[in-house]
Amino acid sequence: MTAAAPATSVAASVGCLRAVASFSSSTYSHFLSTSRIPRFVKPHFISLPSFVASRPLVASASMSYDKELAAAKKAASLAACLCQKVQKELLQSDVQSKSDRSPVTVADYGSQAIVSFVLERELSAEPFSLVAEEDSGDLRKDSGKDTLQRITKLVNETIATDGSYSASPLSPEDVLRAIDSGKSEGGSFGRHWVLDPIDGTKGFLRGEQYAVALALLDDGKVVLGVLACPNLPLASIAGNVTSENAVGCLFFAKVGSGTFMQSLDGSSPVKVHVSDIGNSEDASFFESYEKAHSMHDLAGSIARKLGVKAPPVRIDSQAKYGALSRGDGAIYMRFPHKGYREKIWDHAAGCIVVTEAGGVVTDAAGQPLDFSQGRYLDLDTGIIVTNQKLMPSLLKAVRESLEEKSSLL
Repeated sequence: MTAAAPATSVAASVGCLRAVASFSSSTYSHFLSTSRIPRFVKPHFISLPSFVASRPLVASASMSYDKELAAAKKAASLAACLCQKVQKELLQSDVQSKSDRSPVTVADYGSQAIVSFVLERELSAEPFSLVAEEDSGDLRKDSGKDTLQRITKLVNETIATDGSYSASPLSPEDVLRAIDSGKSEGGSFGRHWVLDPIDGTKGFLRGEQYAVALALLDDGKVVLGVLACPNLPLASIAGNVTSENAVGCLFFAKVGSGTFMQSLDGSSPVKVHVSDIGNSEDASFFESYEKAHSMHDLAGSIARKLGVKAPPVRIDSQAKYGALSRGDGAIYMRFPHKGYREKIWDHAAGCIVVTEAGGVVTDAAGQPLDFSQGRYLDLDTGIIVTNQKLMPSLLKAVRESLEEKSSLL
């Protein structure tokens, strides 16, 4: 295979999303109109069998997730607006350290505070649970006071641009509380928002790809997801080439409703679909930009078995999921190094964005990702993403390559 070329570096300031496009509710047929109940029997006198009564027969308004999706789009878009401002003014002093050595920026904290604030305001009648990457520990130290002041200023400026919140500005303590709203452990019961405030921090620091990734779990299942990708071109990045300079994509998906993309400045959404390529030799694939994030040699071995001719497209963050959902590439492979545990916020939003676009997301053994076990994904070896046609041959190539790698140990 030829050497990989990094995707085009793009960084631009895109206007804040001021109005969230409405998302029409799906129309569902009423259960009784299609049941076998005799027409002369009045429905409200019927006693349904327990196995039927225990299942929802129609999607009620509370299960449509329209309000939640609108709130998620607004939250992610405003967070992306803050991130764009910080990236433009990026200073080395903004970077702190974290136990896993990945850099954390002012934008990480500000993004998380914005998302928490917007979701709690827009969905105030609902219990709020957020599983997120950051906490305020470092900001509460004396050494973090200046950083906290800057975050507070950025958060208030960003909220003000939206114009729909008339409350007094947030205090530093308000911001700290908003950040710490993300301490939920998630799980298999109830609703839990899942957030990566900046997925692809190294890409963010390089002025390249990153994403604000937000998803909603309902009883352990991902039911909606939003990816705000400020530096991703609106045109295809297939082959690392784009003929259009416009950047800033918002991908969103709701269970059973498909995946849509619009520009971050609020253009009309368009429905997207994964590539329909069936011949792996014609496929191209995405993988992580950083070698430390995924085993490039293993992905290369799999690509050779598939006969893939194109070099990999290496970009940071869940922007890969967004690009794959609109057919920019056909395969995404991620094989973390031994000992690394995947976090749910690194994949929840991207997973539903791809699956609602017709794609398939599994672990290396072909099992669906399980987001119901808390903050981590317990999975087999890695994550593979592709379309329905290519998945059988991809799984076969993955299995063979893993067996060969194991035999060499």
